[in-house]
Amino acid sequence: MDGAPAEEEGIHQWSELAQVPKPLRKYWYQRYLVWDRYDEGVWMTEHAWFGVTPESIANTIAVHLSEAVSEEKDVIIDAFAGVGGNAIAFAREGRWKQIFAIEKDPATMKCAKHNAKIYGVEDKITWITGDCFDVLEERFRDMGNTVVFASPPWGGSEYSDVGVFDLEKMQPYNLETLFKAFTRISNNLVLYLPRTSDLNQIAKYAPLGKKLEVTHYCIKGASKALCVYFGDYNFPAADEEEEKAVQTGQ
Repeated sequence: MDGAPAEEEGIHQWSELAQVPKPLRKYWYQRYLVWDRYDEGVWMTEHAWFGVTPESIANTIAVHLSEAVSEEKDVIIDAFAGVGGNAIAFAREGRWKQIFAIEKDPATMKCAKHNAKIYGVEDKITWITGDCFDVLEERFRDMGNTVVFASPPWGGSEYSDVGVFDLEKMQPYNLETLFKAFTRISNNLVLYLPRTSDLNQIAKYAPLGKKLEVTHYCIKGASKALCVYFGDYNFPAADEEEEKAVQTGQ
């Protein structure tokens, strides 16, 4: 298999355009935004190109979360670890006592571990292969010091074709399913969602009399995604004239 770095079906390290399937080439052109160390041998699956968090955004989220959440929260769970982008950023931040990365696809998990090794943080992350909903119920239900971070599947690239993304129709897990499952584990939840997500749907989950923190994360002035922060956080107040979007990678 062209570009495959290991004896495993579905794992790639494409170094030349000719190796890349045509539907993925626009993502491959942005590979250095996704992984600064891509040429050092980063592994990917085809599906991962649609969902991996760009490195500068993952790093910025890791800093924001570390600074805003209370010190008693010292365990973070990446519920949909994918090929490791966010878990690696959390480990590099150095703030967490424990980091758990859950991924149900074995080939994708193999990529995540390999990529974490490239960034020197493989041993700082506890890797769990399995369905995140089952794993959380079995292992983390009674822990009170956790934060759950989740970058769920959005149903492919079709989300970008609509003006406002319907989070209740998101596949395979909609907003209600995610919120109910993860808030059973922790009152501090961060969801990484499409940039066009319906804010009115998100607002329904705000506690009575309170607001939710919603932050757009951008590269070169263009929003790539947003994070919704459910729970108690201490974010610095923004100036009235300051843009809500956090600009990274400019």
